[in-house]
Amino acid sequence: MQPITSFLEGKVLVFDKPLRWTSFDLVKKVRILTKVSKVGHAGTLDPLATGILIVCTGKYTKKINEYMGMEKEYTGTFTIGSTTPTYDLESEPINFTDIGSITEEQIYAATKKFIGNIWQVPPQHSAIKKDGKPLYLSARKGIEIKVDPRPVTIKSFEITAIDLPIIHFKVVCSTGTYIRSLAHDFGNELQVGAYLSSLCRTRIGNFSIKDAISIDGFENEIKQMRLLLNE
Repeated sequence: MQPITSFLEGKVLVFDKPLRWTSFDLVKKVRILTKVSKVGHAGTLDPLATGILIVCTGKYTKKINEYMGMEKEYTGTFTIGSTTPTYDLESEPINFTDIGSITEEQIYAATKKFIGNIWQVPPQHSAIKKDGKPLYLSARKGIEIKVDPRPVTIKSFEITAIDLPIIHFKVVCSTGTYIRSLAHDFGNELQVGAYLSSLCRTRIGNFSIKDAISIDGFENEIKQMRLLLNE
């Protein structure tokens, strides 16, 4: 089976990444279906996140950095009253704290600290490299590596619903922002702890989740293309 020419020439694909798939899982699937080896994604999504993942093929892989730098929008939930080592549900909640005294006013007020240009420390369980090694390799061994804060921009941070211990949010932010770190820092601001319990990337630049295709839908499109090519 030959590579599909249009994908060799270059395409920009906007996927809705399935839950528990890694970003590389999706890239690998596109390579298998199109038989094109030159495929990459523009911005990692964690396995427990869903939503927009831009995938470029062929000559359009040169555009990846352009898309990676675009503004991003996320929706999701924080769970307050405990923390996790990974800042999300990749690890078990610990450090349980009573949240009975937390008010809605405190929750709304806490968002204000994180709007604008801020400094953020990436999670220990992340792919960021220190001395050439991803942080998560040390974190899995229980070794904490000092990481310098990084400048990020939170354009908006909206609380969309409160159903304690769950808080629903929408965030618009710059590239490089870790929503897991935002969850952790938000919990610290409330002094009760928090972790990211769900996440969906709903926009990258002008690309909306409404325009995204499922991997099953893409597979069906490729099958139809193969039929037209008599393969």
